Amino acid sequence: MEVVQVLHMKGGVGETSYATNSLVQVPDGVENNRGNIYMASTSPPNVLKAYYEQFQKDFSLFLKCRSEELVDGGRMVLTFLGRRSEDPSSKECCYIWELLAMALNDMVFEGVIEEEKLNSFNIPQYTPSPAEVKSEVVKEGSFTVDRLEVTEVNWDAYQNEFGSLSDAYKDGGYNVAKCMRAVAEPLLASHFGEAIIDEVFQRYRDIVADRMAKEKTEFVNVIISLIKG
Repeated sequence: MEVVQVLHMKGGVGETSYATNSLVQVPDGVENNRGNIYMASTSPPNVLKAYYEQFQKDFSLFLKCRSEELVDGGRMVLTFLGRRSEDPSSKECCYIWELLAMALNDMVFEGVIEEEKLNSFNIPQYTPSPAEVKSEVVKEGSFTVDRLEVTEVNWDAYQNEFGSLSDAYKDGGYNVAKCMRAVAEPLLASHFGEAIIDEVFQRYRDIVADRMAKEKTEFVNVIISLIKG
């Protein structure tokens, strides 16, 4: 699956894919999210609350700004990486980041990364449920919900195309790590430095490949069609 951030606005039609997952900033008050880099099953309740409140603030502003660019009756379709569960730390939305945190924690254990460096790093993203998306749309008030759907996509976009691909694309761990590197590398490099990047993603690739061989791994897409007015 290729993670992209695109926004197209043309007066009467708007479309965005995954751009609305990015938060304006890492939420305030998540300093106790030690050992994690995102919402996780071991994250304290205040961390989950802080992430949700940052999403509410950012998404409401996003809707307000987009409503000013669309004519009345104009349509906007948004695609989020999200979750079906109402649990914000559920595996279906946070597991991909928990595995990256595992690679980083291994490097802390081995002395490659300072523990405090890891504990001060968090991903500025939120993966909402359908109910959370709809609630913010209704609350902000610029749009009505036309349609709301949830779909699943395998972590490895090439999984069902092995017969037509070269061996280079048949390594699921490599494919997923490459995709996630495109998303996370700038954040990691800025916080930890460039020197660790190759090693982090080699470790991550091995962890992801092991998990994909043992269990079903899918992203959840939340897709909502909105009409202005």
